[in-house]
Amino acid sequence: MWQGILPAVSTKFTADGALDRAEMERCYGLLMEAGCHGLIACGTLGEGNMLSHEERIEVLRLCKAAAGNKPALLTVSEPGTREACELAAKAAKAGADGLMVVPSPIYHTDRAETIANLDAIANAGGLPVMIYSNRVGYRVDVTPDMMEDLAENPLMVAIKESSDDIRRTTEIVNRLGDRYAVLTGVDNLALEAMLMGAVGWVAGLVLAFPRETVKIWELVQAGRIAEARSIYRWFRPLLDLDVSTFLVQNIKLAEAIEIGSTEHVRAPRQPLTGERRAAVEATVRAAIAARPDLSLF
Repeated sequence: MWQGILPAVSTKFTADGALDRAEMERCYGLLMEAGCHGLIACGTLGEGNMLSHEERIEVLRLCKAAAGNKPALLTVSEPGTREACELAAKAAKAGADGLMVVPSPIYHTDRAETIANLDAIANAGGLPVMIYSNRVGYRVDVTPDMMEDLAENPLMVAIKESSDDIRRTTEIVNRLGDRYAVLTGVDNLALEAMLMGAVGWVAGLVLAFPRETVKIWELVQAGRIAEARSIYRWFRPLLDLDVSTFLVQNIKLAEAIEIGSTEHVRAPRQPLTGERRAAVEATVRAAIAARPDLSLF
């Protein structure tokens, strides 16, 4: 159902902290023009937990408009099941094509609680769900064993696999076959995951470098692995910026340098400064200087 390159979009703000609708329209349009296969609103990179429900629905609508006939998903990442169900229902009413659902990011649920929480959210929205399994970031591991139980709910259709263990993709496929679409959610494990059977990439650095990201996907699908690997090796220092406490600031700075976007973030986050900023700038500018000529692939 969902495959290919699905950017986890950033949310754009004006200098005074309001949603910057025009800049989101521009940036989301660039992603789709580059050949991305859908958009995911208000995830970690989209600062979803810093937004009101109303703001999240507005970002979703901007994604819907940009995506056209391709899917636009809303991320649901609420501490409480009640609030998550409310947001899921609002997303359905606003026309979301699906939900990416994070287990409770505050209370770290056990097995039974995790399954009950995810089921309740899916049923409240009545939409297809991509389960976001990220034990590193959110401390709740949605295991293949739990995925098997969740598979009884037909709304559970995909897994965003972000356990940081490349073996997990194979474990899911071996255990569950093609019951779920497995997508990778870790930028600097993306090619490895696709080679192991992931059918898509929920990507971050794609926001600044969409054409290179899409080209890697296309080459993998064509079986041109050596060529995909050569672009991926160039990309790797940039992809490492996604695996950081400061991923939002890192990627917004990359967007500012490469596509002329803004760096505004929601407090308590602040734009990068000092040595950390200089290091990210150096990484991005070095990559731009050495970027591959995609016309050769």
